[in-house]
Amino acid sequence: MPSAKKGPRPEPAAHVDPLANLPEIVQRRKAAPSERAAQGKDARKRAPRRSHASWAAAEDRPDPVALLEEQAAERDPDLVPIRYGRMLSSPFAFYRGGALLMASDLSRTPVSGLRAQICGDAHLMNFGLYDSPQRRLVFDINDFDETLPGPWEWDVKRLAAGFEIAGQAVGLNAKMRRRIVLECVREYREAMAEFAESRAIDVWYAHLDSDLVLRALRPAKCDLSKDLCTQVERTFSKASGKDSLRALSKLTQEVDGERKFRSAPPLLVPAEELLQGEERERFPAAVESALRSYRASLPQDRRPVYDLYRFKQIARKVVGVGSVGTRAWVLLFLGRDAQDPLFLQSKEAQASVLERFVGRSRYANSGRRVVEGQRLMQAFGDILLGWYHVPVGFDGRPHDFYVRQLWDGKGAFDVEQMDASTWPAYARICSWTLAKAHARTGDRIAIAGYLGSSDAFDRAIADFAEAYAQQNRQDYEALQAAVAGGRIAATTGV
Repeated sequence: MPSAKKGPRPEPAAHVDPLANLPEIVQRRKAAPSERAAQGKDARKRAPRRSHASWAAAEDRPDPVALLEEQAAERDPDLVPIRYGRMLSSPFAFYRGGALLMASDLSRTPVSGLRAQICGDAHLMNFGLYDSPQRRLVFDINDFDETLPGPWEWDVKRLAAGFEIAGQAVGLNAKMRRRIVLECVREYREAMAEFAESRAIDVWYAHLDSDLVLRALRPAKCDLSKDLCTQVERTFSKASGKDSLRALSKLTQEVDGERKFRSAPPLLVPAEELLQGEERERFPAAVESALRSYRASLPQDRRPVYDLYRFKQIARKVVGVGSVGTRAWVLLFLGRDAQDPLFLQSKEAQASVLERFVGRSRYANSGRRVVEGQRLMQAFGDILLGWYHVPVGFDGRPHDFYVRQLWDGKGAFDVEQMDASTWPAYARICSWTLAKAHARTGDRIAIAGYLGSSDAFDRAIADFAEAYAQQNRQDYEALQAAVAGGRIAATTGV
């Protein structure tokens, strides 16, 4: 998080139109709906819907392990073995950590030429529950580390292939997996058709609240599946209770009458344990500079909320699978007293894995890229979402970060514990959510025109998902071989 040099007080960033790198959307707004739908149908000439079915690795396909090593060069070397260890836990865990690999592969697949703000890593575990500013649980995409304007098909393919791979991981048979993927893609197509007919303002208000999600996932006859009902409702209950007070009890302990972060290396380590000598002396000023910059990135009406809290302590916290090795911090603030905590997560934002394939972000700060993309795609945003830049870190290099609340009603469904009968409903929920996100910035009428009313696109993506699952397993086995051969080190058990 910190900078080794204290610079001048930052000014709020100048306004940049977040849709400026989607110029085709602005142009199409002037066209009649019928013309926009026709443009979507014309895109089938460039990329027939059935063309999305095929996947075969090219002879010059990059070495998957080399791509992972390339990413590792920009990460904390002490944590990279943890990343590999987590990816090796299953082919699906490998898939979660392999966003760059799939982006490279998708760059060689057909695209319609229609773009939207995309997630870039839209697998099924990057959807979940969180509290809206109105303190109601909603369901939405919850990870935007790779977000960038790009082909909407890439998100659909990553979501669909993820369901195929996750289904294999939990032992679902081939027929069930194909049904799940087909329903996933059908929901996207039908949802986009509905958004195409909706008023523009209604698209931006569209969201899934907890009541709709609970009804969709809970079986009609809960008495026949009590364990399933308990599992679904437990997820909601855990999310409702996952707030800063919960983080206070889980992540901190009382030391000499004050709350301090627990020390549980390597996953949770107070900053003072990581730094020595001169670095430790410079650290408080570095944190102060970073927090000033973060505050300047907040909208004017959010700064008074942040100003109610005073900073107390910071610790490194390892999170996720694909993100492991990037610099991630948790910050403890206190408001009125020790029972009024606020926990923020400061997470390093590097260049999106999509940038080498679709062009660089218009934002110089990758943290801002993440924040602006999240604001475009999510129905409701974190009121303390912001970013900052570290000109010179303790490693001598610049770093970008985005900041969000750590636990703000966040909850994820454990697909490994999910009953097979619930998977199709969960796939539809994720897919509707993805369509909503794309409809906000993409030309929803043209995309709906491209997809059409038949199941041609659905079946093509189901074929792709099955083929790409085989590729993912081969890449997973390549990582296993690299560890066994001593090319890279992996740490398990953490």
